[in-house]
Amino acid sequence: MARHVFLTGPPGVGKTTLIRKVSEVLKSSGVPVDGFYTEEVRQGGRRIGFDVVTLSGTRGPLSRIGAAPPAGKREYRVGQYVVDLPAFEQLALPVLRNADSSSGPGQRVCVIDEIGKMELFSQTFIQAVHQTLSTPGIIILGTIPVPKGKPLALVEEIRNRNDVKVFNVTKENRNNLLQDIVMWVQSGRK
Repeated sequence: MARHVFLTGPPGVGKTTLIRKVSEVLKSSGVPVDGFYTEEVRQGGRRIGFDVVTLSGTRGPLSRIGAAPPAGKREYRVGQYVVDLPAFEQLALPVLRNADSSSGPGQRVCVIDEIGKMELFSQTFIQAVHQTLSTPGIIILGTIPVPKGKPLALVEEIRNRNDVKVFNVTKENRNNLLQDIVMWVQSGRK
């Protein structure tokens, strides 16, 4: 039976909203949950980038439109967005390492929203995701993009794993998936 649960669907369909709701339900029922999600940053009604937000509330930049890369560092770009790899790694990696090291008795849930082009510039992040996927006692609740253009190796690997259940989120089903996702995560904890 699938242990890890991933959501996929087009941008803006509500994957992050669902992840946050599932996290709240799990926490309120006593399940240890940690991780991070990405959130749009808007200015004057226009999206200017994305932030990484840990479930403990720490926030930092993932990307910004037209931002310059840190001095002396390589530029990582997805479309008009410049990825701040050091800031992303500083927030996301400790959360993944904590999930790996703190799995005492019972199963823990690690939220990884999202595993996409911006995040995959980080080789350290890719290694941490592999480690977390294979760590007993950890269930990943994550998001992956829909296949489009050149396949992303880690995303396809996740999509094809035997221990992963993938929910396809659409505007039509997004309001009805909460209980199914919670149930899958909880069944993976047994």
